[in-house]
Amino acid sequence: MPEISSSKPYRIGRSKTGLGLFATQKIKKGTKIIRYFGPLLDSKNKKHDDIDNKYLFEINNRWTIDGSTRKNIARYINHACRPNAESDVNSRKRKVVIRAIKTIEPGEEINYDYGTDYFKIFLKPIGCKCDHCEKKRAKKRAEERAEKLRLKLKAEKKAAKKASKKAEKSARKVTKAASKAAKKRNLLGTAKANAHARGTGKPTRTKASRTKPLSRVQSKSAARAKRAS
Repeated sequence: MPEISSSKPYRIGRSKTGLGLFATQKIKKGTKIIRYFGPLLDSKNKKHDDIDNKYLFEINNRWTIDGSTRKNIARYINHACRPNAESDVNSRKRKVVIRAIKTIEPGEEINYDYGTDYFKIFLKPIGCKCDHCEKKRAKKRAEERAEKLRLKLKAEKKAAKKASKKAEKSARKVTKAASKAAKKRNLLGTAKANAHARGTGKPTRTKASRTKPLSRVQSKSAARAKRAS
C-alpha cells in the first residue's frame, strides 16, 4: 500500500468493497482532491489494445489513462451513485482530477460516479455496494418483508374467519337438534297429559265386563218375557 503524506487530506482505509479513500480533514466543496494518473494508452497503438484492467480511465476516443499503477492513489476511490466528488477531465492536457462537489467531513469516504459503461460492465453484475444502493436494497427487503407479513396476516385472518363460520354452523346444528328434541319431548308430554285429562287412557276391566254373554235361546226368552210384561 503506497504511503501518503500527512499533509494530504485523505488516507487509504478499509471500505465495504475492500479498500477506499477517506478524508482526514474537512474538504470544502470545489476543492481539487487528487489527480488520477498513469501511463497514457493510445487507441491508435496496437500494442495498447491488449491492456485491459478495471483502472482504465478513458479521456476521449483516443487517449486512456492506465491507472493500475500503485502510485495512483486515486484508484482507491470507490464508485457511488450519489457521490461527494466528481472526475474533472481536461482532454487537451490529458489530465483527470478528482474534485469535491460537496463538503466532505473527516472520516467520510471519498467517492465519485464511474459512469454508465463502467457500471454496466463491472458493478451491475455483482451489485453496486454504495450507500445509496445499499439503502435501496434495504428498503426493498423491508418492503418485501412487510408484504409477506401482510399476506400472512391476511391468510391467518381468512383462516380464522373460515374456522369461526364453521364453528357457528356446527353450533347452529347442535342448537337446532337440541331444540327439535326438546320440542318432540314437549309434544309427547302434552299429548299424554291431554289423554289423561279426557279419560282416554286404557280402561280397566270390571267384573260385569268379564261376564259371559247370554246364549241365543236365553236372549229370545228374555225378549218374549219383556214383551209379555
